[in-house]
Amino acid sequence: MALFMDVHTVEGGVGIDDVVKAHQADLATQAGYDVQYLRYWVDESDGKIFCLVDAPDAETAITVHREAHGLVAQEIYPVKEGV
Repeated sequence: MALFMDVHTVEGGVGIDDVVKAHQADLATQAGYDVQYLRYWVDESDGKIFCLVDAPDAETAITVHREAHGLVAQEIYPVKEGV
């Protein structure tokens, strides 16, 4: 398993309530893929969503988003947690 940070950009901004619903859909879908969406951050006015995910690989993390709600991130980066 590895950590990834994905970045979504939603033109025109994004509401936190919509992000909460999408995250709940990720949680309901992730077990079948051995993925754990851990945390997320939102910049509502700039339409940015950042998701921290523990997954076997980036493509599997993307698959969960695609199946759960269709909002696939435009960018995804492998990351390591600092202390």
